[in-house]
Amino acid sequence: MPPVPKDSIMLKQKIAMLTAGGLAPCLSAAVGGLIGEYTRLAPKAEIIGYRSGYAGLLRGESIKVTPKARTRAKVLLAHGGSPLGNSRVKLTNVKDCVKRGLVQEGQDPLKVAADQLVKDRITILHTIGGDDTNTTAADLAAYLAKYDYELTVVGLPKTIDNDVIPIKQTLGAWTAAEQGAIFFENVVNEQSTAPRMLLIHEVMGRNCGWLTAATADVYRQRLKHKKFIPEFNLGVEHKDIDAVYVPELAIDIEAEARRLKKAMDKKDCVSIFLSEGAGIADIVAEMRARGEEPERDAFGHVKIDKVNVGDWFAKRFAKMVGAEKVLVQKSGYFARSAAANKEDLSLIKSMVNHAVKSGLKGESGVVGHDEGKKNTLRTIEFPRIKGGKVFDTDVKWFTRLLKDIGQPMGKQIVVSHGGDD
Repeated sequence: MPPVPKDSIMLKQKIAMLTAGGLAPCLSAAVGGLIGEYTRLAPKAEIIGYRSGYAGLLRGESIKVTPKARTRAKVLLAHGGSPLGNSRVKLTNVKDCVKRGLVQEGQDPLKVAADQLVKDRITILHTIGGDDTNTTAADLAAYLAKYDYELTVVGLPKTIDNDVIPIKQTLGAWTAAEQGAIFFENVVNEQSTAPRMLLIHEVMGRNCGWLTAATADVYRQRLKHKKFIPEFNLGVEHKDIDAVYVPELAIDIEAEARRLKKAMDKKDCVSIFLSEGAGIADIVAEMRARGEEPERDAFGHVKIDKVNVGDWFAKRFAKMVGAEKVLVQKSGYFARSAAANKEDLSLIKSMVNHAVKSGLKGESGVVGHDEGKKNTLRTIEFPRIKGGKVFDTDVKWFTRLLKDIGQPMGKQIVVSHGGDD
């Protein structure tokens, strides 16, 4: 890539957006918010969106935001999913990009993406994704800077796991917790289909238990607003939670089985909220002992859906608690595909407004409430953005939750983390 004269490309701003990684209940609203705020502050600036995240950038596939689309951008605030489409692409994983046909043999994906940004004359790039998405964007900006092309990259942190360092609250997590609770409000009624029912609600969260814990807390708070008739085997205890398992706390399966069997004997059912990452190290170790290697994605993460954590726990608990029927239900896709709720919409609005101002000022980074700066909303420097923030199991609302359901606080364990979108 030859040096590009600044004065030939910086005559006016041209904004690009992309969403990447898994879905979260914020993507559509964030895209709509960005369009609306740029229309207000920089009405003459051209805006495009790359299709399917970095895959679209590599292929040069984009959507132009027309004047008509600008006037209707608010409609996106009421929708889930992404109006641009997502993908999981790591630009530094050359082998994977070649295998998927995103680049040709011998090409450097980072250079292909950078060349496309130059070709499209992009001056501001907004990436809406997790730590992998945003640090990849930082690599792009650094690459282009070598050729005297100033690209401002401003990321928005989305992940329902709420595990991005040093950001206090990521976009979409509050909504996902609420939707997971709503999901279980229906699933819990399955306990009435058969005697001695074991229900396992598997919640997304590879390395961080925040979403599982928050979903359980929201569910129990909502439970307080319902009325019950114990005479009809419909007491509050029949719909309450009996255990919450997260990756950050060790699980003594035998001790927990003894405790849960007492609950089963008393109320004829047991309900467990389980993080999909809880016990994953033990499961992978068992697979390798059998000579099996777990499937991994482009980022090197074990494909959770191929491991079936819920089934693993179900098989171990079923006999120990004397369950006659076992049901494992996963709320992940239901929760992450929802439209943003009131709390998230407010958070999205504040972050989007800050992101647009940062973009116009030429300030790169990821927008969020910086835990290292007294939770101030600011554009956080890219080198400080990391995945794998551990859920603080000592927070009062979670310790209270465990106490209320009679679950002992497990021993804190070290969780092996990696970036995840």
